[in-house]
Amino acid sequence: MSPLSLKIAPWILQTGLLAFYCVVSTCQILHTIPSGLSSTILDDDHFIHNYFLPQEYAIIIHVLAGVALVCFLCVFIGSVMLKSKRKKA
Repeated sequence: MSPLSLKIAPWILQTGLLAFYCVVSTCQILHTIPSGLSSTILDDDHFIHNYFLPQEYAIIIHVLAGVALVCFLCVFIGSVMLKSKRKKA
């Protein structure tokens, strides 16, 4: 591999992870809004509720996504700090 490809690879990886997180967040929002609206407006035995996850999953999914975001940010900040420390030495 050329030295140029080694410099580009982390940028592609970081951009790919960010794009993946954006897609997951968009899917969560597109699922949560109709689910929340249908649960407050419609009766509990309406057939549309069969297409949505139970309410507990709505909380668990968002908490896990938040933890994943915090972990990603910590790893990103840590890698930037390590790279800047290597350049000084």
